Amino acid sequence: MELPLNQILQGDCVDRMNQLPAQSVDLIFADPPYNLQLQNELHRPNMTKVNAVDDDWDQFDSFAAYDDFTQSWLAACKRLLKPTGSIWVIGSYHNIFRVGAIMQNLGFWILNDVIWIKTNPMPNFRGVRFTNAHETLIWASTAQGARYTFNHQAMKGLNDEKQMRSDWWLLSLATGAERLKDENGNKAHSTQKPAALLYRLLLAASQPGDIVLDPFFGSGTTGAVAKRLHRNWIGIERQEKYIPLAQQRIEAVQAEPFVENTFDVRGKKKTAPRVAFARLLENGYVQPGQKLYYQADPARSATIKPDARLCAADDFEGTMHQVARHFAGDAPCNGWEVWFYQDGENFIKLDTLRQQFRDTIACMETETKRG
Repeated sequence: MELPLNQILQGDCVDRMNQLPAQSVDLIFADPPYNLQLQNELHRPNMTKVNAVDDDWDQFDSFAAYDDFTQSWLAACKRLLKPTGSIWVIGSYHNIFRVGAIMQNLGFWILNDVIWIKTNPMPNFRGVRFTNAHETLIWASTAQGARYTFNHQAMKGLNDEKQMRSDWWLLSLATGAERLKDENGNKAHSTQKPAALLYRLLLAASQPGDIVLDPFFGSGTTGAVAKRLHRNWIGIERQEKYIPLAQQRIEAVQAEPFVENTFDVRGKKKTAPRVAFARLLENGYVQPGQKLYYQADPARSATIKPDARLCAADDFEGTMHQVARHFAGDAPCNGWEVWFYQDGENFIKLDTLRQQFRDTIACMETETKRG
C-alpha cells in the first residue's frame, strides 16, 4: 500500500492507522483527549465564562472507558512505528499517568518525560488549587534497547550550545495571530498546540524526509511544522469540521527549498568556534567598566567587571547570561542576543563583537597554516 503522505485522513484514528502498513512511520506525535472530567462551567471572578475544553470528543463515561480507548490507539501506533521510530504523547495530570502506564504495558521504552512550562497559563480563579502551569510530554522508543533518532547537536543549537534540558520554558500557548479562528472569530480548536512546541520535538527526533504521523491532527500544527522542516506527514482527524482549517493552514506555509546541508542537523561539527565572553574582555574587544545595555535600553544597563562578570545597577552580579535572565524576570536568556554596546549614537549587539573575534581567529589560523 502506498502511504497517503502529506494528507489528512478523516475518520477514527484506530481504524485509519490499522489500514496503514506496519512499521512504516518514523515518528508519531499524539495529542489525545485529556479526559478533563469537568463537572461545572468555569467562571472568572468577574463572572465571565471561561471557554474550557468541553467538546464531545473529550468526554468518557469512566476511567475504564478512557483506558480502553488509550490502549487501542497506542497499540495501533506501536504497530505503525518502524523499529527505529519513536513517539511523543502530550497530556495533563488528568491523563498522562494513565497513558504512561499503558505505554509501558505495551512495551514502549520511556526515554524522557518533558515538562512544557507555560509562560501564560490560565489562573485558578477559585483559588482552591495551584495554577496548572505545565503539561507533560512522554517520549518513548519502540522497545528497550531500540535505536532511535535524537539530534543532540540540534538541540544544543537551540539552547545556546548547552545540552537541552527536559523543562521547556520558552514556549507559550497558541495565541494571537497563531491561534486559528472560525468564521465567528472564536477559537477554531480548543486545544491547539503552539508551533514552537512541535518545531522542537520534530527537530529533535526526526530527519528530513521522515514520515511523521499525528493521529489527533486537530488544527494541523504537526503538518504545518513538518512542512517547514521538510518532513512528510500524515494526519488523522475524526472531526470533519477541523480538516478544512488544518488544510488551509498547511497550504499557507511557504517552506524554503530543500538544501541537504542546510536541513541536515545530524552533523557533530560546530559551525563556529565557541567564544567565551571573557575572551573578548582579555583581547580588548570590551573594557572593564564599560556598560552594556539590555535590549539596547539605556535605562537597563550593567557594567563589565574585570573578571568578565556583569554588575547591574541594583547590585545583582553574575555572568552575562545570568544578568540578562535577571532583567528578563528569570526567563532563560542568551546574553549574546540581548546585550548591546554603545558606539557613538548606535547600539550594536554584543554578538557582532563575538563574530569579529571569530573572524580574527580564523585569519590567524589561516596564516599559521601558510607559514
